[in-house]
Amino acid sequence: MGYSHKTERKRVSADEVELLDKSHHPALGKLSDAELAELRKLVRDRRDRAQTMANQQRREARRKAEPRGAQAAFDNSGTLRKADVLAGAMRRINGEVVRREEKAARGA
Repeated sequence: MGYSHKTERKRVSADEVELLDKSHHPALGKLSDAELAELRKLVRDRRDRAQTMANQQRREARRKAEPRGAQAAFDNSGTLRKADVLAGAMRRINGEVVRREEKAARGA
């Protein structure tokens, strides 16, 4: 599901907002291939971490896992939404990578 820029900003931390801004057009199209690869790596790492945390919180809430913090998590909806926002950024970045590969293939 897509989110508006305003909603995306609410879901992620301050340093992740910068990554999300780079994952939207026209900023995405202005990145070099090296910068795009680095952005792809950073967003993928953040998305994977958010998914792992959401899974851990879900297990804690169901009492299937020991709490990692002072008390067990009771809800993981915020972390799931954060992972969803970062997954959307990954879709945009991957789409740009595919677009560039197709453009290079047509030119060759």
